[in-house]
Amino acid sequence: MRHAVLALVLVAAVTLGACSQGVLDPQGPIAAAQRLLLINSTAIMLVVVVPVIVATLVFAWWYRSSNTRANRSTDESYEGRLEFVVWSIPALTVILLGGVIWISSHQLDPRAPIPGSSDPLRVDVVSLDWKWLFIYPDQSVAAVNQLVVPTGTPVKFRLTSATVMNSFFVPQLGSQIYTMGGMITHLNLLADKPGEYPGFSANFSGDGFAEMRFVVKSVPAGDFNAWIEQVRGTGSALDEARYAELAKPSKAVPPATYRSVEPKLFERIIDWTVAGPAKSGIGGASRPPLHQAGG
Repeated sequence: MRHAVLALVLVAAVTLGACSQGVLDPQGPIAAAQRLLLINSTAIMLVVVVPVIVATLVFAWWYRSSNTRANRSTDESYEGRLEFVVWSIPALTVILLGGVIWISSHQLDPRAPIPGSSDPLRVDVVSLDWKWLFIYPDQSVAAVNQLVVPTGTPVKFRLTSATVMNSFFVPQLGSQIYTMGGMITHLNLLADKPGEYPGFSANFSGDGFAEMRFVVKSVPAGDFNAWIEQVRGTGSALDEARYAELAKPSKAVPPATYRSVEPKLFERIIDWTVAGPAKSGIGGASRPPLHQAGG
């Protein structure tokens, strides 16, 4: 028994330890609301699950073959009051659970703006093979596999894919959302504490999927402005030719920045994706089909 208790404690410790930098360690209002929804949903379901498990164990113990006091009648009968209780409790639970999820899901609409003390920061996101491109249209700079945002400022994302469908996810900030070629999805997030939060692709997309990761750096507003000025003074410009090189499949790409971005590049990437590599000449045709790339 002592070893069993120790094993349970170790399992619980490992499980809770794995929650750091995950959905149970929110660093923004969206992730915090999603964690609350997860906890509330679990608690509502346990209202039914726990009594059923306890009743199963009690019935199994009471009606064991060695218990001569248990009365096991073979006559069939119908008890309306018992049937009412048996069916009404799960039905009410499902109604309550459905209502909570419905209301919370609409409140957490990815397109819904987040109130903040300052205007939102606009960021355009492009998923490539196998890296992430972040374009700051108002600042006219860009970064690869690195997203720097000011703490406490809402971030308004537009997302698309220049290749196969992918999924953008920062667990500590919340709201996984898909990126799709030729389409734009919208997402609003906010980091309310300084720090570095890992992000990754949550949708399999071929050989480099496991290394398609990035870091979100939440910094004070002054540090963010200093980073923008630093980026503008270093690196190269992201024009059509450099984007064509960047769009070629590559793995484990280190973070990089671009001092300037060609105007309307995000919109042009969408047009190129719709037209395809043969017509646009962007991105090359070197990416193997998904089934050849491990999918």
